[in-house]
Amino acid sequence: MKILLICQYFLGQNDSGGSRFNQFVKYWEELGHEITVVAGTVHYTTGEKESKYKGKWIVKEKYSDNVTIYRTYVSESYNKSFRGRLWGYFSFTFSSLYAALFKIKKHDVMMVSSPPLFVGITGILLKLFKRTPMIFEIRDLWPESAIDIGVVTNKALIHAAYLVEKLSYKFSDKINVLTPAFKKALIEKKNVPENKIIFIPNGADLDIFQPGEKENWVRDQYNLKGKFVITYMGAHGVANYLDSILNTAKICREYPDIVFLLIGDGMEKKRLMIRAEEEQIENVVFIPPQPKKVIPDFCNASDVCTAVLKNIEIYKTVYPNKVFDYMSCKKPILLGINGVARELIEKSNCGYFVDVDNPEDFKNKILSIYQDSKLIETLGENGYEYVRETFNRENLSKTYIEEIEKIVRST
Repeated sequence: MKILLICQYFLGQNDSGGSRFNQFVKYWEELGHEITVVAGTVHYTTGEKESKYKGKWIVKEKYSDNVTIYRTYVSESYNKSFRGRLWGYFSFTFSSLYAALFKIKKHDVMMVSSPPLFVGITGILLKLFKRTPMIFEIRDLWPESAIDIGVVTNKALIHAAYLVEKLSYKFSDKINVLTPAFKKALIEKKNVPENKIIFIPNGADLDIFQPGEKENWVRDQYNLKGKFVITYMGAHGVANYLDSILNTAKICREYPDIVFLLIGDGMEKKRLMIRAEEEQIENVVFIPPQPKKVIPDFCNASDVCTAVLKNIEIYKTVYPNKVFDYMSCKKPILLGINGVARELIEKSNCGYFVDVDNPEDFKNKILSIYQDSKLIETLGENGYEYVRETFNRENLSKTYIEEIEKIVRST
């Protein structure tokens, strides 16, 4: 089967960041399928564009034996401001549509991954012109999430976004959602028929994230010997609300062995680093984005891992993939995200919910685990067993391909 995947954030080999579709593509290729990926030229966390893409509209690359990538133009203003990011989204919509229409032959099925929501335009027009069945995947509920955090306020833009969302659902043969809450929202608020929705969530990459030695090279390189390390890995954006970690670190300074690692990049990172310096929050270490192959080492070097988001209604619907990474390395989790992600942590008994707006609560949850090696081990084991049985990415990839094959057979 020939699969066309349109995903602006598809990673290059060993890039840092979320690798949902990189892993799915790997497993699908092993099952004998041929995949063409249309992806962007700007890395979604760093906002950087490699020199080989600069000044180019489309760059064709061989990713592996049966996987080809067309990297299409994304404006370099992507990570400079919200307006720049918006232009980055639209520039990818235009360039991906051109590539898929004029550079790529027809495939058996097309998958369109959102956000950005406006890539739905590419999918709709491809379906109309090439008669290719479409799966529209929702990784986040747009435009609601952008509206709720205050980055989209223009009424005309909001109206256009809702129209694109509605048409994307209408023209899709199937819609994949990543959490049960997304499914509920589509049925109850968007009037999407239940039989049009499938559920293939984020999952654990057990071939990449595996339990390992805590006393590894990471502790040597970053002077973490004898420290109690709390690690956040991922984007440093407005939605991620990493001020909540700085607020907590600030009131944990009486414990000199407690250290917070913030690994990644994003629009807010520079401001966060300036704040930490001005307020002398010296127990926070900022680390640049790391290659995927070494991220498990950072996870294993940690005592506890954390994931946080702004405390707004829309984020009660999400499963952050980093949570599955932490569970795969047997790490307890302090989760500052209410809703379905909290239910996951509590059901698996692998950590505790923290109130991101209450640094004292965050601190108290840290201290409840601090220096309790038996509790740390128990919580870590609980998460690992749960994710191995329920969210194994390889198993999810097989379920996904079965759903794709059903669509191809029925069209």
